[in-house]
Amino acid sequence: MTASTFNLSSLPRIERDTPANARTLSLNEILVIIPVCNEEATIADVIGKLQSVGLRRIRVVDNGSRDRSGEIARSVGAEVVCEPIPGYGRACWRGLQEIPEGIEWILFCDGDGSDAVEELPRFLARCDRYDFILGDRGATRQGRENLTPVQHFGNRLATFLIKLGWGYGYRDLGPLRLIRKSALEAIQMQDRGFGWTVEMQVKAIEHRLQICELPVSYYPRQGGRSKISGTISGSFKAGTIILSTLGKLFLERITPPQFVLLWASVLLLAIGTVLMLPYGDFQQVEAVPKFWVGIGVMSAGFVLSWGLRSLRLTWFWGVAIALRLLLLFMYPGDDIWRYLWEGHLQNIGFNPYDLAPEAAELIPYRTDWWELINLKHFSAIYPPITQYGFRILAAISPSVILFKLGFIIPDLLICWLLSRQFGTVQTLIYAWNPLILYSFAGGGHYDSWFVLPLVAAWLLFDSEEKEKNYLGTALLLGLSIAIKWTSLPILSFVIWQALKRKGIKKAIAVLGCGVMPLIVAGIPFCWGGDRCPLLPYSSGNADFIIRGRSAELLPYLLQRWGLISADNSSLAIPLLAIGLVMLWKIKNFRVFVETYFFTLFVFSPVIHAWYLSWLVPFAVASRNMGTKLVSLSVFIYFILPYRTALGINDWWMNEWQRLFLWLPFVGGWIWSIMVVKEREPTVSE
Repeated sequence: MTASTFNLSSLPRIERDTPANARTLSLNEILVIIPVCNEEATIADVIGKLQSVGLRRIRVVDNGSRDRSGEIARSVGAEVVCEPIPGYGRACWRGLQEIPEGIEWILFCDGDGSDAVEELPRFLARCDRYDFILGDRGATRQGRENLTPVQHFGNRLATFLIKLGWGYGYRDLGPLRLIRKSALEAIQMQDRGFGWTVEMQVKAIEHRLQICELPVSYYPRQGGRSKISGTISGSFKAGTIILSTLGKLFLERITPPQFVLLWASVLLLAIGTVLMLPYGDFQQVEAVPKFWVGIGVMSAGFVLSWGLRSLRLTWFWGVAIALRLLLLFMYPGDDIWRYLWEGHLQNIGFNPYDLAPEAAELIPYRTDWWELINLKHFSAIYPPITQYGFRILAAISPSVILFKLGFIIPDLLICWLLSRQFGTVQTLIYAWNPLILYSFAGGGHYDSWFVLPLVAAWLLFDSEEKEKNYLGTALLLGLSIAIKWTSLPILSFVIWQALKRKGIKKAIAVLGCGVMPLIVAGIPFCWGGDRCPLLPYSSGNADFIIRGRSAELLPYLLQRWGLISADNSSLAIPLLAIGLVMLWKIKNFRVFVETYFFTLFVFSPVIHAWYLSWLVPFAVASRNMGTKLVSLSVFIYFILPYRTALGINDWWMNEWQRLFLWLPFVGGWIWSIMVVKEREPTVSE
């Protein structure tokens, strides 16, 4: 019998028994972790074999089984914990929580009966010399015969790539593995999907563990169906995950030291901000190209921040606040003049829903900046709580900087909520994001007002509390709706969940809480006026909604292919159908909101760059690659005001420009659905 070993100097922070001080290993020092999903036919036999070799501390992780796997495991003496969110790594991670006192080793094996657990005494005999002991299925004739061609190919490719990237030659990625608890704590596993095994083996090399591979038998699956090698799609997905995990780990290995990465990221963000600061007035011909230079430098700094693995609060907040304060002095987007005007109107006694800015009655009240207001022939479309915000700020001072401060404060509160829940490093996706920095601090768009209660509603609803806070979530959503209409369809998700879980009375209460802020805030505007903010669109506004287009994706393609007319109302039916499917299938608030926004953006005929900022907070949890990439590609949108500055008056992107904007977004989403979802953390992590 042979074993391959990897002998390097001792590993810091890991206590190891050397031959000089070796002691007898007690089987009570080993915790067995078995992830299972629909393994009722085999789990009792697996547990019985483990018990026959003397192992008693056995923890089965029920990873969303729809059969009696957990019940059977408990009946034969195993501890059972539940992890409803699917993912092999997630199940293993859950099994490692709250490890009992006295555990020194962790044994992982499968619950399908394929692992030769009766051969474990050979593993245990080597615990005094090694930190990490794996079964090599390809080293036995039985193992080679029972591995599928897909498994053979995957093992050879992955182990070859590990050898190429890290210099150590594994022979297998087998599930039967025994690792010292202190070593497992030191390597800090991050993957939550099928990349768990390959990450463990790579990090074992990086942390200089003493590694041993032992020949081990391997049996055909004894029951049920493989989630990976049993299907072509499962095998393809597993292979994609393994390759992406290796790529990610290799990139981490070759990145510069963390302090270099941090300083480079911060300097590029700061330099980019300073470079673009003077060029916010897109009516000037030279503004947009120079703005792009600054955004490009900022984007490079943002991408470098993705490689940071830790970050102190002082750096996180210092950079986030400093960049926003700098951008206070950037020339804003033209929406802000509308905000100032509607606040100004209210303070002199007019209802902004009654009169468009160009109305004759308002001529005596025009300000020095009145000419800068956009769409002067439309009356207000912003919901009532937004109007109160404009009124309060304008009452203090109709100042661009003051209004921008009013948008930055909720923006920073979003940073605070996310960093409390997910940590500073993960929240960099939002806090140091060029799109977020421009949208609220630079361009002066008010969207942070409605995103803040939306994020609060998400974190409240998706928390790990057993009893969902439906009414609190609905009230926060109601605030978001009364600030921007976009949140309204999300309320239907909470109503539906309440109806399914709590019944009709709770659903009605949720509906009441959800619409109450809008109704209460809207009453003063409706009283005695010609228009009511609960019905915000005049005939002119409605015509814009029906005919308007701006940097769109699907409407452009569908009209080009002759499938729809220029009338945007034809998009309502597919959007409604997709919405109903989402309500039926999705149970998680964050997943619903991300899917809703993605669908809305892809179908929407009117797209502005800052709209994409709505998705960014949710990417802090999902790490969605599409959202991260579109935070960079979206700045091609400013080709439109550049064309206007050049005297070209059609608001129209060509195909290459649309491809530049949308391909990273859609491609990144597809990638994340296939790969990143497997490593996605829960809110509690």
